[in-house]
Amino acid sequence: MEQTISRIIANYAIQLNYEDLPERVINQAKKFLYDSIGCAYGAIKTKDVNIIRQIYQEMGGTKQATLIGSGEKIPAVNATLVNSLAIRALDFNDIYWKEDPSHPSDLIPAALSVAELRGKSMKDVITAIVLGYEFEQRMCEFAVPGVRERKWHHATLTQFVSPIVAGKILDLNADQMVNAIGISGSHNHTIGCPTAGKLTMMKNTVDPMAVQSGVFAALMAEKGFTGTEAIFEGKEGLMDVYKPDWDYNKLVGDLGIAFKIMECSMKAFPTEALTHTHISAVLKVMINNNLTYDQIEKITITTIARACDILFDPHKYRPESRETADHSLPYCIAAAVVDKKITTETFSDEKLKDPRIWEVIDKIEGEASEEFEKMFPAKQPSRAKVETKSGEFFEEYLEYPKGHPMEPMTMTDLENKFNSLSSPYFSPERLIELKEIIFSCEKYSASDFMDKLVIN
Repeated sequence: MEQTISRIIANYAIQLNYEDLPERVINQAKKFLYDSIGCAYGAIKTKDVNIIRQIYQEMGGTKQATLIGSGEKIPAVNATLVNSLAIRALDFNDIYWKEDPSHPSDLIPAALSVAELRGKSMKDVITAIVLGYEFEQRMCEFAVPGVRERKWHHATLTQFVSPIVAGKILDLNADQMVNAIGISGSHNHTIGCPTAGKLTMMKNTVDPMAVQSGVFAALMAEKGFTGTEAIFEGKEGLMDVYKPDWDYNKLVGDLGIAFKIMECSMKAFPTEALTHTHISAVLKVMINNNLTYDQIEKITITTIARACDILFDPHKYRPESRETADHSLPYCIAAAVVDKKITTETFSDEKLKDPRIWEVIDKIEGEASEEFEKMFPAKQPSRAKVETKSGEFFEEYLEYPKGHPMEPMTMTDLENKFNSLSSPYFSPERLIELKEIIFSCEKYSASDFMDKLVIN
């Protein structure tokens, strides 16, 4: 009898060991861990993270896993959600975009929390992280076209991967892992509205909630709870409900030949992924030609059709929240024109009221290109045309954003990003120590590692 998709995945997952991972893959996992922890430090004071944290403080419970930075210990399932949301909250964590987009680092807290719960090592965590990236990225290529094009959010994909990450740490056998995937995959399908139109706090919360549910599903399976085995290909399973087409080989073909984590991108800006090439192009025009915002007459951004639909939505011209602003290409471009940089402060309540941004924002328009659409997702092309009030024209064309594997962030870039997010809490000496701890994390247990991340 032919194996189900979930059983193929389960068998691969339970057989993968830390010793099987090439050194470059281990180092790449550490880079994403370093980047993700920096993102979490940067989000410690955000309203959405603290709402969830306060709810769990009021609920109490067994002290099983640690919140990044604060050092508070709460139940592992709950810590997973808080830590995952902290990584995601600034929209600054990693990105993989093929048929569907995703942020695989949302899954890292599933490995950390369960590893603390079960007294596992950071070698176990690294292995689970590599598995998480592997299948999250493969899920992004499974649906053709992606579930995003079918009006569903990509958290729908995460629900199938989070139980694999948690299940690996729990040492689930193949039957238990299949059950965990089936349990989680039965109830975490996410509609697309969190990222459409006027955005709310739910934009960054849907994936972390799917990660949390995957941890709970794995714990259920460990206790003997059963779930649908043919959750992908069975009657009224994923492939049946969402309809064709699906690329079976992209999901489970050639497992172990290479590792998808090597293909994932990092973010140079705390904004929606499709904005990055355009921001870089406009910054080049502004900086290289020494232009100022009050000289601008018009800016035209040529992009792919789906970016026009998502990022030039009418709501995006008057964003009232950080969540809408960092998904608004007009706002991001206007801020880049005004400040000649994009940082987490670009989306503060104060900056959202900056009159200079509103002076520029209506001068920015988008145009969709069929040629660019054919190039995506292998490339993420952008053409920025800037016209000044004096009649001068400037143009910049780019194909890859900073952080893409074809335009990777250097260790210096990554260190600068981490330090900019973390420096409010740590001395320069402590920042150096944190980097050393993260890049030698295999020496520690998960509990010891998390204790070393606490803000004193």
